[in-house]
Amino acid sequence: PSVPRHANRLINEKSPYLLQHAHNPVDWYPWGQEAFDKAKKENKLIFLSVGYSTCHWCHVMEEESFKNKEIGEIMNKNFVCIKVDREERPDVDKVYMTFVQATSGGGGWPMSVWLTPDLKPFVGGTYFPPEDGVHRVGFRTVLLRIAEQWKENKDALLKNSQKILEALLHRSEIRVQGQESPPSSEEVMATCFQQLSNSYDEDYGGFSKSPKFPTPVNLNFLFTYWALHRTTPEGARALQMALHTLKMMAHGGIHDHIGQGFHRYSTDQHWHVPHFEKMLYDQGQLAATYSRAFQISGDEFFADVAKDILLYVSRDLSDQAGGFYSAEDADSYPSTTSGEKREGAFCVWTAEEIRALLPDSVEGTAEGTTLGDVFMHHYGVKETGNVSPMKDPHQELKGKNVLIVQSSPELTAARFGLELRRLDVLLQEGRRRLSSARAQRPRPHLDTKMLAAWNGLMISGFAQAGAVLAEQEYVSRAAQAAAFLRRHLFDPASGRLLRSCYQGKDNTVEQSAVPIQGFLEDYVFVIQALFDLYEASLEQGWLEWALQLQHMQDKLFWDPKGFAYFSSEADDPSLLLRLKDDQDGAEPTANSVTVTNLLRAACYSGHTDWVEKAGQILAAYSERLQKIPITLPEMARATTIFHHTLKQVIICGDPQGEDTKEMLHCVHSVFSPNKVLILADGDSTGFLYRQLPFLASLERKDGKATAYLCSNFACSLPVTSPQELRGMLCP
Repeated sequence: PSVPRHANRLINEKSPYLLQHAHNPVDWYPWGQEAFDKAKKENKLIFLSVGYSTCHWCHVMEEESFKNKEIGEIMNKNFVCIKVDREERPDVDKVYMTFVQATSGGGGWPMSVWLTPDLKPFVGGTYFPPEDGVHRVGFRTVLLRIAEQWKENKDALLKNSQKILEALLHRSEIRVQGQESPPSSEEVMATCFQQLSNSYDEDYGGFSKSPKFPTPVNLNFLFTYWALHRTTPEGARALQMALHTLKMMAHGGIHDHIGQGFHRYSTDQHWHVPHFEKMLYDQGQLAATYSRAFQISGDEFFADVAKDILLYVSRDLSDQAGGFYSAEDADSYPSTTSGEKREGAFCVWTAEEIRALLPDSVEGTAEGTTLGDVFMHHYGVKETGNVSPMKDPHQELKGKNVLIVQSSPELTAARFGLELRRLDVLLQEGRRRLSSARAQRPRPHLDTKMLAAWNGLMISGFAQAGAVLAEQEYVSRAAQAAAFLRRHLFDPASGRLLRSCYQGKDNTVEQSAVPIQGFLEDYVFVIQALFDLYEASLEQGWLEWALQLQHMQDKLFWDPKGFAYFSSEADDPSLLLRLKDDQDGAEPTANSVTVTNLLRAACYSGHTDWVEKAGQILAAYSERLQKIPITLPEMARATTIFHHTLKQVIICGDPQGEDTKEMLHCVHSVFSPNKVLILADGDSTGFLYRQLPFLASLERKDGKATAYLCSNFACSLPVTSPQELRGMLCP
């Protein structure tokens, strides 16, 4: 349209989520001093709305309420309205989500919270329909009631908000009680295994009925549990639970069989009908987990899934400059002429479409059998659609099919009288054609903001897959992304990380006018990524940067009184609480991952105070780890690494030598959760030799690449054959 559209202040922001709301009739402000000052000056309440760009119900609330002129007028007249992208400001999100969960018993996005002018919350909820319904109060009514209360009972509201804040402070405190020491790893591991085992779905895998999330943290815990109990029935069960879950997920509709990668979660027990958004943090963690499953089982199936995820990320979530984008939306226009978006439109199929795309008759099968017949049988396609109406409340998927592998290749091949290899070729051709057809559809919205933390998780995915699958191009992609972080999300002058940057015009990378400083999770996931990248590439520069960042993390976030790290820095006056997360969910919590980071950092630097810090974190979370470790499986896993002491696997050799490469290949092919890899290349002026003087005393035996296993500054006898080394790594 030629008439310039009305725009509010969000038009000057970089976040795709905030920009989506820049033309609302609501006078939105970004989170910041301008909005706070206005609220104080005009003595108005603040309405805070928090969401993210791939959030389905956020879109719904915008369409129904924030685009509505009358509702916009009520909001502008009575409130200072602030919009926050939770992916940019997890700290703000966390404070108010803690309040919403404590007062309403639930939480989620969009989050709607009303605050006093000094930012204290007093009423909150999630999605509100615009008008009153039978069971729910409408948004318009809520706005008017709250505005009325502020006029009539201001003092009572202020007093109440102060009380709420004090209760929250008390509730959300994680600190060490007295002289607590880290809990026993045997007990924590046994309890966590039991709790996961009890909630495990024997048929379909996963750890809940529905909805079902991938939760790589659970699977990584089970792999570590197996590695420590390989010969026991519990160990065997742990491995079986993890591998079966990964198989069922890969066969399910949560896995995009045509466009690769994984959707965020399944709405049903069978991993069939997903919420279709795709998040970077899932791809990064799952690429690492599927690589690990291959490393342990030797089954190529898992390697193929890891490669499939990395193909998707390389193609669809990668910026030219090397960074990774955050997410792809669930909703899109079904066709170029559609007026409204539908969930999953980009990914679903009618039987008719598939028949039209795959009409070829298949030689050697019963007469009249087409490629479409074979494909539809294998992927569970039904003429009337394969989505149960129960899983489709808005009837957006009526008559559509979400592809799901419901029969093994052997069964499909037998049914049509085909050889397995031939079936494989046919299915591949079917997927290729559907992929070309899909490329003609309007794509879902891409959130092109780049976050340090999620880029860290993705770098780990590429680096670990590269090491385990012996694919050098994955290691190079990880290094390219790490260089991107260093260039765009790190300030060398202050030594600090930044949270986010954005795809700008003409493929440039842009930064907000006031860059958002990195949070704890940015440091933790980037440090983990740099350790993983060192082990895959053996470039010591990444180690050096990781250790610098670890020192900075200690300085900015450590709690010297109660132990463990705060999620955010101390010097932001707009944050009412400094919190510590206490749950490993879709992403592991930063304090869980940092325990292992600290132990690795100590191995690479000889700084034993980092080992002490790791123990202090475990002590601070001790009660939770002993009672409900299922909420912290990543930290439970870290307790064993703490108690069993990390072993330094040191290979002395020439990095280019074939004998060195064989030894390294051996290390990468064995799953051993408590090892760190060090290459001693003989360069006594290098970073590692300066950090760890004892390396100079380790020699190559008979001039060959030689491996030593060291812990607590004592080393094993040298070995020079990969077979002997394997024996030492798998006791």
